[in-house]
Amino acid sequence: MRRLPALLALFAVTVLTPAACTTGPSLEDQGRVTASPGDSRHLTIGSAGFTESDLLARMYSLLLEHAGYHTKIISVTNREIYEPALESGQIDVVPEYAATFADWLNAKAHGPDAPAVGSPDLGATMTALRSLAGARGLTVLDSGRAVDQNAFAVTGRFARAHGLRTLSDLGRSGLPVRLAAGDECVQRPYCAPGLKKTYGIRITGIDPKGVGTTQAKQAVQSGQDQMVLTTTTDATLDEFGLVLLEDDKRLQNADHIVPVVNRARAGGPGVTKVLDRLNSVLTTADLARLNEEVDIRRRLPDDVAREYLESKGLLPR
Repeated sequence: MRRLPALLALFAVTVLTPAACTTGPSLEDQGRVTASPGDSRHLTIGSAGFTESDLLARMYSLLLEHAGYHTKIISVTNREIYEPALESGQIDVVPEYAATFADWLNAKAHGPDAPAVGSPDLGATMTALRSLAGARGLTVLDSGRAVDQNAFAVTGRFARAHGLRTLSDLGRSGLPVRLAAGDECVQRPYCAPGLKKTYGIRITGIDPKGVGTTQAKQAVQSGQDQMVLTTTTDATLDEFGLVLLEDDKRLQNADHIVPVVNRARAGGPGVTKVLDRLNSVLTTADLARLNEEVDIRRRLPDDVAREYLESKGLLPR
């Protein structure tokens, strides 16, 4: 239920061109990706093509440019393409999600039925991820403070009426809950089964309207459903009068944002030092606000990224 499901067709690839970056090559319609020449001062940054990934890629680019690197950004909408490109060195840096990427690499190495290695334990997840990535010539930098993981929201009115702040509160209330989510929520351990087992929440049914879609949020806003599955950096919750309930028993996996780099081209201390500066300040709330600036206020991602870095003292004004 992450944003990058496996597809069976060719994938659209777009080159992003922020003011500070040159344009990059397209990977569209290539059967395989080969390493491109160039020294480590010239870096290609990958974006997965959705708002949050674009913002992270642009912030990486702006920080690296300021530190003396030359960068370009490529948007590749599918892991099946950008991960091999990262291994080969055609892409040097990508923003990723710790638990999701660990499970993806594990399935690639050991088959789709391999037991999950991502978990709510960040330390264990990072250990597994670094082992899997290292075998492929990749280095996983330290995780930041920002986390984009599955989350559950109710209307503010519903929360106030029943004194709800956490998922535990909802479980103790005994209230019946119809959940707007993807149809796979019926079986996924972090969704309906986990809500029942971990929190004792009375899930009376799944309304298959998707994860964090407008239709799902409208169903909760109208009272047709009582709760919606979304993400912690959802930029549109206020628009629908929704609030997140805290996952106080840590049902969800540790999907902290981590930069992943090609070790041979970008695994040195220079890139690490630059990107660690962002990790030290960027929070989940910050990322949600940045998504909102682009998705709701329709501002340019490059402007939003630059303004944020300047506000944190990471770039000169």
